[in-house]
Amino acid sequence: MLNFPLWKRLWLWGITLVFAITSVPTLVSLAGGSWPEFLPRPVVNLGLDLAGGSHIMLEARPEQVARQRLETMEESVRTALRSATPRIQHGEISSANGELSFMLDDASQVDAARDLIEPMTTGAGLTGQRDWTINVVDGSRFVLKQTQAGINQTLDSAMASATEVVRKRIDGLGTREPIIIRQGSNRIVVQVPGLQDPEELKELLGQTAELEFKLVVPTNEPGGQVLPYAPGTIGEGTSITVRRLGGIRGDSLTNAQATRNSQNNEPVVSIQFDAQGAQRFAKLTTENVRKQFAIILDGEVISAPSINEPILGGQAQISGSFTPETAGQLAIALNSGALPVDLTVIEESTISAELGADSIDKGILAMGVGSLLLVIFIIVTYGRFGVYACLALVLNFLMILGVMAIMGSTLTLPGIAGFVLTIGAAVDANVLINERIREERARGRRVVQAVELGYKEASRAIFDANITNIIAAVLMAMIGSGPVKGFAIVLLIGIITSVFTAVTMTRMWVAGWLRKARPADLAL
Repeated sequence: MLNFPLWKRLWLWGITLVFAITSVPTLVSLAGGSWPEFLPRPVVNLGLDLAGGSHIMLEARPEQVARQRLETMEESVRTALRSATPRIQHGEISSANGELSFMLDDASQVDAARDLIEPMTTGAGLTGQRDWTINVVDGSRFVLKQTQAGINQTLDSAMASATEVVRKRIDGLGTREPIIIRQGSNRIVVQVPGLQDPEELKELLGQTAELEFKLVVPTNEPGGQVLPYAPGTIGEGTSITVRRLGGIRGDSLTNAQATRNSQNNEPVVSIQFDAQGAQRFAKLTTENVRKQFAIILDGEVISAPSINEPILGGQAQISGSFTPETAGQLAIALNSGALPVDLTVIEESTISAELGADSIDKGILAMGVGSLLLVIFIIVTYGRFGVYACLALVLNFLMILGVMAIMGSTLTLPGIAGFVLTIGAAVDANVLINERIREERARGRRVVQAVELGYKEASRAIFDANITNIIAAVLMAMIGSGPVKGFAIVLLIGIITSVFTAVTMTRMWVAGWLRKARPADLAL
C-alpha cells in the first residue's frame, strides 16, 4: 500500500500535471488575461447564466407536417398511377379535409391501383398502426387518410432534423457551445452564451431555407400555385403562378456561398448541386428554354428569370436584392439544410453579461470562503496530513478545470455548486483516512502499520460511497438537461479527481515522508 517505485511516482505526477496545466488557459481567461495565439487553448466555456447571452424557444406546427405529408403522397400517387403499365386513368386528385381522394375511370383497375399505393404506406413505429389508411368507396373511389400515429412519427423525425439544422446554423455564426434541446413534441430551446443581440439569431433560425425551383405557368392553368414575390424584390407586392407539383428542391445542394455578381457587383448566393440534382436541373432548363422558372425561398419568389439556354454543370446563382449580411445568412441556412418545418419564436430573453459576471463573482466568493474555512479546519485538526489534504484540494480544483477544458464542457452556475460539493467530498475522504489512522494508533499499531491500515480500510468506505454518487451523477447527466446536466458533469468529474487526489496522491506524499523522516509518532 505504501510502496511507490519511481515509475509509479512519475506516472501519477504526469497525469496530475497534464490536467493541471490544461486548466491554465481557463484561469487566464477568467482573470481577463490574454492567451498567446500560438499555444493550444483548451478553455472551459461559460454557460448562459455566467457569460450572458440569448434564450429562444422555437415551436413547430403539427398541422404543417400533415399538410406536407399530404402533398408528398399526392405527388407519389400521381407518379405511380401515371407510370403503371397499363396506365391507370383517374379523375382529379382532391386533397380536401386533410385526405386524398380520387376516382378511377375503370373500376376493374382497383386492385392494380391498391397494389401500387399500399407499398407507399409503412408501419408507424411500434404502434401497430399504418401511417396511412386506404379505403375504396363506391367501388372505384380511393380515399387515403393520415393516421395520428403516422403524423406523430413524422413530426418526431422532423423535429430531430430541425434540431440538427438549428445546431449547424448556430455553428455557422461562429458561436461557441450553444445549448440546443428538444422540449415536448414540437419545441426546441436554444441558448447561445455570449450573444447579446438575438435578432440575427431569430432571423437565421426563423428562416426555413426551403429552396425550390418551379416552372412559371399561366394564371388560369389547373393545378397552378399562386405565390407572392418576396419583400425587396423587383416584383414586390405582386404574385406569380407556378406549377404546384414537380420542380427541384434545395435538398440536392452540396454547397452555397455568398459572392458578388461579376457584372453588377451585387451580392448573390452561388449554389452547387450534387450529381443527381445537377442532372435534374439540366433536364429542367434544357426542356424549357425561353420559359420562366421561379426561384422560391420559404414560399416566396425571390426571382423568376427566363431560361435563355440550358444550365449545365449543376451551378447557378440566386439573386434577389440581397445585402452582404442577408446573402451570408442565406448561404449559412442553405449549407445547413432546409428546416423540415417552420419554426416560430414563441419565447425569448436576454441575460446581460453584467448579470453573468455577478453570478461568477458570487460563485467564486462562495467557493473561496468555503475552501478557506475547510483549509483552516483541516490543517488545525490534522497538521502535516492536513497540509497534504489541502494540496490535494488545489490539484483537484485544477484537474477538474483541465478535464472540462479537454472535453469542451460548459460551466454553468449549478456547475459551480458542483465544484463546491466536490471540495467537500474530497475533504470528507481525507477526514475518513486520518480518523482511521488515529484509531489504528490508539490500538497500539506502529506508525507505518497504522498509516497503511488507515488508507486501506478507509479507502473501502470512500470507494463505496463515491460509487453511489457516480451512479446518481451519470443518471443526471444522461437524463437531465441544462442546469441539471451541467451540475452532473462537474460532479462526475469532481468525484473521480477527488478520489484520485485525496486517496492516491496523498498516500504517495505520506509514503515519501515516512520513508525519509521515519517518525516515531504522528501528530494526529
